[in-house]
Amino acid sequence: MKKIELLAPAGDLERLKINLLYGADAVYIGGKKYGLRANATNFSIDEIRAACTFAHKLNKKVYLTLNIVFHCEDIKDVDEYIKQVVECGIDAFIVSDPFIISHIKKNYPQVEVHLSTQNSTTNAKAISFFEQAGVDRVVLARELSLKQIEDIIKEVNVDVEVFIHGAMCTCFSGRCALSNYITNRDANRGGCAQVCRFCFKTESSDFTMATKDLNACRYIKKMIEINVRSLKIEGRMRSIYYLATVVGTYRKIIDAIYNNELTDEFLTEQEYILSRVANRETSSQYLEKEADETDQYYTGRNEASNQDYLGQVIEYDKNNHLVKIYERNYFEVGDEVELFTPNKDTVVFNVQKLLNEEKCEVFIANHPDNIYYIYLDTKIDIPPYSMIRLIKKNMKEDAYNND
Repeated sequence: MKKIELLAPAGDLERLKINLLYGADAVYIGGKKYGLRANATNFSIDEIRAACTFAHKLNKKVYLTLNIVFHCEDIKDVDEYIKQVVECGIDAFIVSDPFIISHIKKNYPQVEVHLSTQNSTTNAKAISFFEQAGVDRVVLARELSLKQIEDIIKEVNVDVEVFIHGAMCTCFSGRCALSNYITNRDANRGGCAQVCRFCFKTESSDFTMATKDLNACRYIKKMIEINVRSLKIEGRMRSIYYLATVVGTYRKIIDAIYNNELTDEFLTEQEYILSRVANRETSSQYLEKEADETDQYYTGRNEASNQDYLGQVIEYDKNNHLVKIYERNYFEVGDEVELFTPNKDTVVFNVQKLLNEEKCEVFIANHPDNIYYIYLDTKIDIPPYSMIRLIKKNMKEDAYNND
């Protein structure tokens, strides 16, 4: 049986590396043109080449979004752009426009074409149509139940990809025009202003129409059983801590399933970790039922960020037992913390000794973006891009969040 793919978002080269090191099998990125996240840093041609080189050395893949709604002026230079990207070594394009599909399949048959969720595909007949056009994979709309996904997979011969975690569109997948009308930024050409997350003033109270985030961690086993090919995480503009945590957590869940080691206790623990990494509540959305008021914010919306993320490891001095970190949030001597690595190793310990950048002993780390050293005597390997988060936090009036 072919193992299911874990697919993660990367807004820049650093995020791409973190995703792959923490267990993603493939990443999807946007170029400087033709993608739906124009506000992300995105990748130049040289960076796409570097991304493909890095991924392929790990035997992993890179997919490029080419999924805007193309207008006449957008088509003018797209041929040359696709040629350049193919030469960089891209493994697949994520596409919604029929012309772009046919152009890639005709000229670059060695590269896969994945039909974007922007196409809002919700039935097997539509998938069969695109299969005849040469599409290798279909990213389903996010408004489908598990039963509907299962029924579709039984009828089609192409791979099916499903979103499992991250932000949801308030409007039907790929069919939003709110941003266009209210801010004159075209959501379907990369300029979404996320109007659905605005707070609107009414006579009686504030009103929002924002959805809660999707969290499908309890449905991964079922998705494997019904032959979903790829599990997709949303978030090309998310922080490196968010990506490392979410990707690493789903990697552990997937591996536990294949190793017959998945328990309810383990899943509850991973679910808690996922609940702490973002500032929005989550739900299973359409997977079990039609989404309702429990899956959205209307009034009384609260999105307070936590302060769990303490810092990113730069290096570990084994001889002196010092972890050099780039600090992000307040912590102090005595706090219980967890260090986790791309190798899936973790160590929980109390901060016993803390040094500032000059290696003078201090008792609190309260300057975000500064360098600190934490004493830790451990035998586990602590590579760069390991991270530290808080386990138990004392209440502090001067606590802050900088992530």
